[in-house]
Amino acid sequence: MMFQSSYNWFKPLNINYHIGVDGISIAMILLTACIVVAGVLISWTTEKLSKEYFFLLMLLSVGAYGFFISLDLFTLFFFLEVAVIPKFLLIGIWGSGRKEYSAMKLVLMLMGGSALVFVGIAGLYWNASTWDILQIAQTPLPIHIQKIFFPFAFIGFGVFTALFPFHTWVPDGHSSAPTAASMFLAGISMKLGGYGCLRVATYLMPDAAHAYSWIIILLATIAIIYGAFATMMQTDLKYINAYSSVSHCGFVLLGIGMLTKTSINGAVLQMVSHGLMTALFFATIGMIYSRTHTRLVAQLGGLLKVTPFISTVFVIAGLCSLGLPGLSGFVAEMTVFMGSWQNPDKSYRLATILACASIVVTAVYILRATGKTIMGPISSTYETLNDARWNEKLAAGILIIGIVIIGVAPFLINQLIGPGTDEIVTKVLGTVNP
Repeated sequence: MMFQSSYNWFKPLNINYHIGVDGISIAMILLTACIVVAGVLISWTTEKLSKEYFFLLMLLSVGAYGFFISLDLFTLFFFLEVAVIPKFLLIGIWGSGRKEYSAMKLVLMLMGGSALVFVGIAGLYWNASTWDILQIAQTPLPIHIQKIFFPFAFIGFGVFTALFPFHTWVPDGHSSAPTAASMFLAGISMKLGGYGCLRVATYLMPDAAHAYSWIIILLATIAIIYGAFATMMQTDLKYINAYSSVSHCGFVLLGIGMLTKTSINGAVLQMVSHGLMTALFFATIGMIYSRTHTRLVAQLGGLLKVTPFISTVFVIAGLCSLGLPGLSGFVAEMTVFMGSWQNPDKSYRLATILACASIVVTAVYILRATGKTIMGPISSTYETLNDARWNEKLAAGILIIGIVIIGVAPFLINQLIGPGTDEIVTKVLGTVNP
């Protein structure tokens, strides 16, 4: 861990503001920065309570940044909660549709996940007498203690990353949130869960991670397949992207559950890739909705003729989602598949095959949504639509650059996250897998 700083926060309970970063943290921080800037640009013309709106977006980003740099479990939990509160207000005030219901459901489920997380980290503190992640990692806990508290921590963080069957807040929350909040929710907030599963549950309780890996893989495989087929049934663009996120976040959990170096590398790559891709998708959907005032696929069509830039960005986001070579989605998912196949257990390889098969379903719903939305004849209602403004083009450009860089030069991010994943795999298996 580099750039460490530690300040005593609450001495009686040994709570310290201990922060530092490694390659995995830096990757998450860069992802957050890209999405924060893009989200602000997309919201450039917000008029309703604009000061309060941008304050809440910044508060949400503070929670994310603090979470990714925390090396103290209590500090990490504190920033996790800071990142939850603004979501309720952003959806409840600036949202659309059943925004009150969606905001309440999202916050209650995430608070429930937070409660499980607190039980897990409190158990670690009780047995290790410290909140410090690095100190706990150096002092192996008895396996029976790990088996008790690992499910609390992993499931708690799993709620944030759409772990099946605790994923139901995702479609409702995304569908009602304003565009920038949807970008933050899918691009950043769901990564808090994946990062927590990796950094806290798996790293600090490696024996339990190994013991429970089959359950993680089973739930991840169900999420991948269920999310893909559920997406095919959706008619609203935001619901399509939301259920697609459930499926894609399943790849993160699958990579973590396989516990090989390559699969964990793939899980981190998938977190970054999915964050950029889904933020771009939600930004594009927001651009379409602000002009057509509908997100229903059946009511759209022919948008490529009047909004060529927005339509092109929509296609790029879709192609990244279905794993087109040259874009980040292909690199991330292939790394997860390769790492998963390294596990010789036949049932694990069956899970890998089923996860691979979901790509076909992904291609079906992406190509169908793209064809119905931007191709074909255009309604007379939409013939006078304006294409993207400068701020929308800049926001899309930032996210597309990230997607293409990872897709074309994945070694750059692999070199960044490699030492961090080496450390985690060494802790889990005692030796670094090839």
